[in-house]
Amino acid sequence: MFIHQSADVASSNIGKNTRVWQFVVIFKDAQIGEDCNICAHTIIENDVVIGNRVTVKSGVYIWDGVRIEDDVFIGPCVAFTNDIFPRSKQYPEKFDSIIIGKGASIGANATLLAGVKIGSNSMIGAGAVVTKDVPDNAVVVGNPARVIRYLDT
Repeated sequence: MFIHQSADVASSNIGKNTRVWQFVVIFKDAQIGEDCNICAHTIIENDVVIGNRVTVKSGVYIWDGVRIEDDVFIGPCVAFTNDIFPRSKQYPEKFDSIIIGKGASIGANATLLAGVKIGSNSMIGAGAVVTKDVPDNAVVVGNPARVIRYLDT
């Protein structure tokens, strides 16, 4: 495992051969699998589970409730949300989950609304705003994101 000297990593639940780059913050209870690459300026909160061989590019904030399965690519500046009706200093008992299926790819600057499930092997286009579940093998683009085709499996 490699942790850059400027990273703030409180979790001991990080798999072998995972690389954590500069200015990353990982909270105490976060779980990160093996062979991951967590790029600069990323935040990973406590109630987050990341599988094996996941790439998280720079500028991504992964909030409580997010589950990322194996072999996922998260592009730069992807925005995760976990509260549909956020208010200052008012917190739900439990945050809504976002589940990213195995092998999915999320393009740069995509926004994922709380509670969505991204299907296995799907592709989310850059800048898409995902407001509902995405089926396996689907390619979605736009705001709101819509299926434009399916990938061959």
